Amino acid sequence: METTTTEKLTSQQAIDLENKYGAHNYHPLPVVLSKGEGVYVWDVEGKKYYDFLSAYSAVNQGHSHPKIVKALIDQASTLALTSRAFYNDVLGAYEKYVTEYFGFDKVLPMNSGAEAVETALKLTRKWAYEKKGIADNEAKIIVCENNFHGRTTTIISFSNDPDAKKNFGPFTPGFIKIPYNDINALEEALKDENVAGFMMEPIQGEAGVFVPDEGYLEECAALCKAAGVLFVADEVQTGIARTGKLLAVDHENVKPDILIVGKAISGGVYPVSAVFADDHIMEVIRPGEHGSTFGGNPVAAKVAMAALEVVKDEKLAENAEKLGQLFRSEINKFIETNDLVKLVRGKGLLNAIVINDSEDSSTAWDICMKLRDNGLLAKPTHGNIIRFAPPLVMTEEQLMECVAIITKTISEF
Repeated sequence: METTTTEKLTSQQAIDLENKYGAHNYHPLPVVLSKGEGVYVWDVEGKKYYDFLSAYSAVNQGHSHPKIVKALIDQASTLALTSRAFYNDVLGAYEKYVTEYFGFDKVLPMNSGAEAVETALKLTRKWAYEKKGIADNEAKIIVCENNFHGRTTTIISFSNDPDAKKNFGPFTPGFIKIPYNDINALEEALKDENVAGFMMEPIQGEAGVFVPDEGYLEECAALCKAAGVLFVADEVQTGIARTGKLLAVDHENVKPDILIVGKAISGGVYPVSAVFADDHIMEVIRPGEHGSTFGGNPVAAKVAMAALEVVKDEKLAENAEKLGQLFRSEINKFIETNDLVKLVRGKGLLNAIVINDSEDSSTAWDICMKLRDNGLLAKPTHGNIIRFAPPLVMTEEQLMECVAIITKTISEF
């Protein structure tokens, strides 16, 4: 098929091009999007959909938010990149803004979520050797089973998803895996004096939106503090107002020792991530020991400030809290009348429904295909779970319209 870069493609042509020229490392729902605004996206044929995935919670502020897009354009046309070999006139202002915003002394800016997680792991280990006095190369980090922290070699070393691991070894040592939401297992693992940190997701997103018991995060933080171990919260997916608070840990008033954010810190307009810690931890990183050519570039800094301003100005956390409760109560009413959905769970506008079928069935995928036909885009995870995470700029009226689409679609199954 001959095609120029300006020619308008049909959906099938776009899919065929990806299949032919792209690595097959994703299995997308067959819909080809070409425009987004607020809670809506449009495919190349012009059909309009509600977006109920928000690019895995990267577009919490809605698609193409004018304030964030303007920040991108203005800065990109002035100065896009200096690398960190020189100072620029934006980074310092961003660092002040963002550390005050999240309540930490220092930030280390990166680009992707996985890079930020890697940064946090390196920071935790370095702190262990230089501040805690653990013997060289003996530091261990506790993680949870069914975690999702990214795709680098070190991160997949402590994944238990066979797709993520098989034939990618040898793996990086130094990790202890414990069950999620099991405080006794954490207590036991913390007895090892070589433990430097405990890294976890306050809600396990990729695993199917598993919300831990109330009080779990608070107990984790307290146990870590008592053991002299860093509590590291990966809020790449749960942060930036998604769960009804600025951070998911805020539901239990917990302040992690190290905070990892990404995705919606840029409103999905540009890759931005960040690692936060107070001085006594961050000071172990010195010149030449860690970095990134693009980390903290002027465009990223301006975009992130605009994206975080939108979260505050438009009260997105409050909206997520209110709409999330409404969503779960409406879906629960529906569950009482329908055998196909077992349960709904989540916090704020990060929710999932569990389909009454085996994990290896195609039911959830088939439902998502029908939802697509009915104008709503969502994606299954782990076979029988469908994640529902619309942009946080959604109105109550729009949400109720979406609930109607979801319940009608499932009823007709």
